[in-house]
Amino acid sequence: MNAPRTIAEYLRQLREALRGADPALIQDALYDAEEHLRAELAENPQRSEAEMLAHVVGSYGAPDEVADIYRDQEIKIQRALRPPPPPKRRSVLGRFFGVAADARTYGALFYMLLSLATGIFYFTWAVTGISLSASLSILIIGLPFIVLFFGSVRVLSLMEGRIVETMLGMRMPRRPVYPVQQLGLMKRIGRMFTDLHTWTTICYMWLMLPLGIVYFTLAVTLLSVSVAFIASPLALAVDRSQFGGLFLDGQPLINWGLGFHEVGWVDVTVLCMIGIVLLFATLHLARSLGIMHGHIAKVMLVPRDSE
Repeated sequence: MNAPRTIAEYLRQLREALRGADPALIQDALYDAEEHLRAELAENPQRSEAEMLAHVVGSYGAPDEVADIYRDQEIKIQRALRPPPPPKRRSVLGRFFGVAADARTYGALFYMLLSLATGIFYFTWAVTGISLSASLSILIIGLPFIVLFFGSVRVLSLMEGRIVETMLGMRMPRRPVYPVQQLGLMKRIGRMFTDLHTWTTICYMWLMLPLGIVYFTLAVTLLSVSVAFIASPLALAVDRSQFGGLFLDGQPLINWGLGFHEVGWVDVTVLCMIGIVLLFATLHLARSLGIMHGHIAKVMLVPRDSE
């Protein structure tokens, strides 16, 4: 590989060396490299770009060396994000109840509960920003407002990425896309409009409202029903008159398809077993939805040109 003589060539070689790696890793590596190279160039204005790169290659590393370092670090990051799964169980029951030992399950469940709040915030921010940008575009303050809005979208993208990585275990970028230095101000603003990543992020913010409603509703409903069924023997033992359900003359009634009858210990035992099964089924659903949403966030929040 020829020694790079410009920053753009160095970054191109680094991208080639990282081909096939995680897009989030590539974005972080490119940002760190470009930030370091431009800082070196600013601190040594007497040096040409080629001279600076010749010096930096010896200290910071050649593109292929830097790529190897990042790949090694990524292995450690992935191990931290994805702790060793619980030992595989051969029986169907073991696999079904073993979901409770998977830490990712609880992160996904908490994300489902949090998603309603974040979904409302993202949707409100995106709709308000787009509406004001369109209405203010005819005024002189419209352009600065649009730039600020698009900048805030990128900041929220990174914030959501950190939430997704922490709770769902999906590797997301820790660095933004480095701004293109060679372009003038107007061209950089125009690039914001044509950047597909900006619009996929805004679409993600819109999508989070319906997804957040679905996730929150599923989590709260299924958890509430599960806990209520599991606690039914305790409720019957405390006071049968407050067990719940359909009451007739103060007595709780239940119907298993054979007609209504007074609730007894057999009934609440069956309800308790149903509640336990439903609770673990909810944990499986939460983990599956967490994996699915992690891939959605990866596709919509990580620019594809990082690959």
